[in-house]
Amino acid sequence: MQLDSTVAPNTPLAVNLRGIRRTFAGAVQAIDGVDLQVADGEFVAILGPSGCGKSTLLRIIAGLDYADVGSIEVLAARGGDQRIGYVFQDAHLLPWRSVLDNIALPLELLGKSRDEREAAARWAVKLVGLEDAATRYPAELSGGMRMRASLARALVAKPKLLLLDEPFAALDEISRQQLDEQLYRLWREQQITVIFVTHSIIEAAYLAQRAIVMSRRPARIVLNHRLDLPLQRDATLRTTVEFAREMQTLYEALEGGQRINSQRGSNP
Repeated sequence: MQLDSTVAPNTPLAVNLRGIRRTFAGAVQAIDGVDLQVADGEFVAILGPSGCGKSTLLRIIAGLDYADVGSIEVLAARGGDQRIGYVFQDAHLLPWRSVLDNIALPLELLGKSRDEREAAARWAVKLVGLEDAATRYPAELSGGMRMRASLARALVAKPKLLLLDEPFAALDEISRQQLDEQLYRLWREQQITVIFVTHSIIEAAYLAQRAIVMSRRPARIVLNHRLDLPLQRDATLRTTVEFAREMQTLYEALEGGQRINSQRGSNP
């Protein structure tokens, strides 16, 4: 197997996609021939225009959708350990359950005992800094707190792969930056693989080790770029020349990707 040039040789892979194509009813082609390898423990951001197929690709990786053509290997190097966490664009918390009970839900569905569920949920709620809100209900939470609860729910079963589909897009800029910083710290501490779909160049550059830029539908990868930024990151990184340079690289790729398929007569 030949890896793409951004993945070091002999590196265990968390995700290996080859020739992925997906076409929906009405001959709407969403994804066209995507190859993507994600190393075990890597943080990868996926950028692209609205409706280009980013979320579809994430759902295929999660097993929530399927590819019409191509091969998919997820966590194959972990000997069957298929623990995947998924954070959607909306928090999707159950309004009649407290924060702690919402976070414990995946373990309840797995048949874990009440004591196991509560211990794990308290660990996860502490991980995202929601201890003071553990007994509250979703209607009593701010948007940022609801997304923290959703993130904790995805982490409670200690997944080896965490998939996030624009989870912070609806938040104000300050809340979004705070959650980006918290997510980055969690990735460093938990040493899991993360694939993060976003529209934000700033968010992608801050969070990711590597950025994948996709074209308009049907989605093709137009840039597979390893970010030349320090592993240790905080808010001051966003003010540096190096950060601005990386954002310019991503912006130019996005702009070019917007033109590619329109020039070929594809649907937007």
